[in-house]
Amino acid sequence: MSLQRITSPHARGSLTTAQVMQRVLLATLPGIAALTWHFGFGSIINILLASIFALSFEALVMQLRKRPIGFYLKDYSALVTAVLLGIALPPAAPWWLILIGAGFAILIAKHLYGGLGYNPFNPAMVGYVVLLISFPVAMTSWLAPFGIADNQLLNPLEALQKSLGLREQFDAISMATTLDVFKQSNSLLVNELWQQSPLFGGFGGKGWEWINLGFLIGGLYLLQQRIFTWHAPIGMLIGLGTMALFFYDGGSASSGGSPLMHLFSGATMLGAFFIVTDPVTSAVSNRGRLIYGAMIGVITYIIRTWGNYPDGVAFAVLLMNFAAPMLDQYTQPKTYGHKINNKKNNGGENP
Repeated sequence: MSLQRITSPHARGSLTTAQVMQRVLLATLPGIAALTWHFGFGSIINILLASIFALSFEALVMQLRKRPIGFYLKDYSALVTAVLLGIALPPAAPWWLILIGAGFAILIAKHLYGGLGYNPFNPAMVGYVVLLISFPVAMTSWLAPFGIADNQLLNPLEALQKSLGLREQFDAISMATTLDVFKQSNSLLVNELWQQSPLFGGFGGKGWEWINLGFLIGGLYLLQQRIFTWHAPIGMLIGLGTMALFFYDGGSASSGGSPLMHLFSGATMLGAFFIVTDPVTSAVSNRGRLIYGAMIGVITYIIRTWGNYPDGVAFAVLLMNFAAPMLDQYTQPKTYGHKINNKKNNGGENP
């Protein structure tokens, strides 16, 4: 399988699926580095364990389907799913949590529908949402970022021991995420909350500003490599930013938060450049991708502000995965030489 990099009507070259996935993995490195700097090595352990579990499940399915295992493992799609899931989970998450998430992502969300290219829902987000609904306490207990009180970040061995349940007592402090604290503290003015909680940085979550910047850098690299078009990620950022600007009242107790806070907290940039751009589960046409991304941004804001979950990226993506076929139906471009789009051209009309 190869993915064409096309500027109509001429093909300028091609990238295999493996090459695309390798570039995606490379683009995650700045965000992972920022995660590690601010939260310790827990996310690295998440990614390591998720990769082992996901590749094992992939190999098992290929064995059962009597397909060449090495051929399918070398397309790196299972590894990309594992990395994205590991990034999304709380650092040094319990090993069984990672196992369940990887199992749902690979076995149910991917191969139950026929494998790569046939899955209607983003596998990493399916695994994440299943875990969030089933184990809300474990999924919302993040380690405190670097610089809070006397918090000690976990080194690689400590993070592995914590994930495997070999040691329970660590100096590291567990607490809710910034978005969760913001959602639950609706009795304080925004300025008061910023002053009282050490979890807030300059305009977003402490550490999360740099993490989102890291994934933004990786996303811009993928845009430069023309792995995807700008429509879906920019649509999401515009949708989220516009909603935040429209409902931001300057900082009252009922404020939904500033646009900068929403853009640089939580999983915003990870979602915009690494989840929303999934070519299998998103819309196909450029206009469809723009609408698809914008609606994900709008739904993300709605869930963050008025829903029961602090971050709504995963839910928004899965909801719009449902809608992607409809968007494709109504946003198909006109066939070259025709005056109407493909949907309306049912009678073989002349150009």
